[in-house]
Formats: sequence, C-alpha cells, structure tokens
Amino acid sequence: MRIYTKTGDEGETGLFGGERVSKDHARVAAYGEVDELNAAIGLARAQEPRDFEDELLQAIQRHLFTIGAELATPDPARLAKALGGPPLGETDVAALERAIDRLDAGLPPLQAFILPGGAPKGAALHVARTVCRRAERGVVGLAREVAVSPAIGRYLNRLSDLLFVLARAANARAGAGDLPW
Repeated sequence: MRIYTKTGDEGETGLFGGERVSKDHARVAAYGEVDELNAAIGLARAQEPRDFEDELLQAIQRHLFTIGAELATPDPARLAKALGGPPLGETDVAALERAIDRLDAGLPPLQAFILPGGAPKGAALHVARTVCRRAERGVVGLAREVAVSPAIGRYLNRLSDLLFVLARAANARAGAGDLPW
C-alpha cells in the first residue's frame, strides 16, 4: 500500500464508501479535527510521566478513531461493517464522567479560572482540551447538515472536561499547582 495516491491533488478526498467531497467539506473538517485531537492526546501521552493515566488516554484515542470512522462514513451499512463492533455510545460517555469524578475528587476545589500551563504533561493536556473544543464545534457544525450520532457530541463535550481535570491532576502530581487568572 502506497502512502501517496495523488487522488487528492485537485482538492478532493474520498469518504469511506467511495463518495468524493471537497477537502474543506464540513464532514472532512470534523473528522480532521478529531484526528488532530487524537494526535494532541498522543503528544500528551508522550510527556513524562508516561504512566500517568496512560490506559485511560489510550482508550480515549481508540474511541476517537471510532468517532473519526463514524464521521468519515456516511453510509450506515458500511459503517457497521467497518467498525466491527458497536459505535460510540452512552456507556462511553458515562465512563468519561466516572473518570472526571475520580480525578476531581483528589484535587482542591476550583476558586477561580486558571491559566493553562504548568508541567509539560499538564500543559500538553490543556492544549488537547482546546483542540477537543474545536473538534466539538466542528461536529456541531456538521450535525446541522447531516445526521450525526448525538453520543459523539456528548463524548467530545465530556472529554474536554476530562482533559481539563487531567491537566490539573498532572500538574498537581508534578508539584505545579493551578495558577489563578
């Protein structure tokens, strides 16, 4: 399999299922932003300490691939075949909520807005949080044009909250507490 195909040289790309659309189509933008989020989480995972919530972050990356597949596949029959399992659902959203509650319980209550930053791991998680918010906006825009599973929007909304809590927890673990605004 070659890395380059030259089929996108004229500004179009193929969706899973064969349909060709412009590279700036809302569907392509949405799954591209989810892909960027996945890479941002990968960068955060690569920061020390690498074992900090690594299983959770890897599971999230796998969910983001599922979301990308859902967004890139307009044909439900092809999507079911491609996923080989269930699409993202409410149980996945609930798992994020449990992780938020678990991590937040070990942090001091927020008294003010905080500045993004801190230790490298925490700062990378803050960047991933902002990329997640952009991906969520892209999915909301796409959902105005085509049917998108509501679970995807809820997942991304919860994920940005989780990334915020993860950033705070990583900074606390590194001794770099919250810096109030």
